[in-house]
Amino acid sequence: MSDNKKVAVLGGGSFGTVLANLAASNGFEVKLWVRDADQALRINSEGANTTYHPELKLSDNITASEDLGSVVMDARYVLVATPSIIFEEVITRLEPLISSASAVISCTKGIKAEPFRTMTDIIHQHLGHIINNKIGVLSGPNLAKEIADEKIAGTVIASKNEAINVDIKSILSSDTFKVFSSQDIQGVELAGALKNIYAICCGIAHAKSVGENALGFIVTRSMAEMSRFAVAKGANPITFLGLAGMGDLMATCTSRLSRNFQLGELIAKDISLLDAKDQVGQVAEGARTLEVVYHEAIKMNVSMPLVSSLYKILYSDFSSDELIQDLLDHPNEVDVEFTYKENHYE
Repeated sequence: MSDNKKVAVLGGGSFGTVLANLAASNGFEVKLWVRDADQALRINSEGANTTYHPELKLSDNITASEDLGSVVMDARYVLVATPSIIFEEVITRLEPLISSASAVISCTKGIKAEPFRTMTDIIHQHLGHIINNKIGVLSGPNLAKEIADEKIAGTVIASKNEAINVDIKSILSSDTFKVFSSQDIQGVELAGALKNIYAICCGIAHAKSVGENALGFIVTRSMAEMSRFAVAKGANPITFLGLAGMGDLMATCTSRLSRNFQLGELIAKDISLLDAKDQVGQVAEGARTLEVVYHEAIKMNVSMPLVSSLYKILYSDFSSDELIQDLLDHPNEVDVEFTYKENHYE
């Protein structure tokens, strides 16, 4: 890595705060972009982001600001950890501000509709002419509270640019947080976005006390669905055996710390989606991703029975009891369906 030790983190939520602290603890000068001046003032004066991680003492190397231009100025790496609903707005704002020397890494797990685009697609669309191929995605089983508590965790940085993979390992690795690399941007990114859908499914199933066997059934069918969809989009199915795939799916589908899992538990109690979102508090990306993936799967003729069932429950007022019954009623499928034939995965 060059002598430039400046890192910008956009988004002062749970994950953005943790990423900023990891980088700052490794000696990098970190600017943290937050959306209002009051939050920036509190973080800078208190040395903590009390809204999300009151227990986490932040490194002195972090400075928070609501001024996007000053945050990204001269930054070698820009890590974007905003909710997906404002991701494109933020990336658009970066266009006149960012340097050609910067690399931009998506740390947001979501998908944009109309047209279907991942977060790195959005970066390419708006910033590709400036930063070329200096684009990547960070994804994995990264429950922010556990990382803040220094519990062991791992993540995956995926980029076609190997220098980015090497640098991000240097920026974010710690004694308890390990960073692995991949070149399958599509696979890593879709795994991170899609698993949120299935965490809602597992939250529903858990609340209905379906049993451990059934949860194992649901998780493995979830893996089959998400990898089937991702491969149709050009991803490598092997990616789904790793941290970004199975690792993230398992963590999110079994943890009460997962906002999407919590959402599913509330839906199982016949609480409306709107009220369930309010009770969860922070953004649960799965419900938004579900809408996009449901329509894209129909367009692509990709079989996703769990997605179809959850869509009916969340958006067509079907009973949450339908989830398990729909899965049982669906025609038998091959367990592990990818075989190598005629130079492509089927």
